[in-house]
Amino acid sequence: MCRYAMYGPYKDIFACFNCRKVFKQVSDLELSDTEIRNRQYKCPQCSEIMNDMGHDFKAPKQDDTMQWTKVELLYKSGFAYHSCGCNGPGYRPAKLSEVEEFVSKNKTFKSAGEALLQKLSFKN
Repeated sequence: MCRYAMYGPYKDIFACFNCRKVFKQVSDLELSDTEIRNRQYKCPQCSEIMNDMGHDFKAPKQDDTMQWTKVELLYKSGFAYHSCGCNGPGYRPAKLSEVEEFVSKNKTFKSAGEALLQKLSFKN
C-alpha cells in the first residue's frame, strides 16, 4: 500500500533555488481544484516563486551549490521527486556531471525544437 495514501495528507515540499532552502506547504489533498491551479508559494526570504519538488525530495546542504545546481537542472528538465510512496521517484543522478546524460536518456520531448533547446541549455 502506498504510504502517502495510507497515512493521510503529507505536506508538499517546495524549494527555492535562489536561497537553497525548502519549505513544506499544504498538500494538494487539502485544497480545492481552484486553489491547486492558483497556488504559488513565495519564498519567505527572497519572495521568488518556489518549486514543487515532491514528497520524496531531500534537500542538499545549503552551502552545497553543486548539488543544488544538479537539483535545479533536473527540475527544469521535468524530473522532480513525486511518487505515491511505494518505490520512490526512481533513480536520480548523484553528481552534476551525470545530469546531461541522464536527461538525454530519460527525457521525452514533444518536438525536435524542444530537444534542441534542452541540449543548448546544458552548454551554458
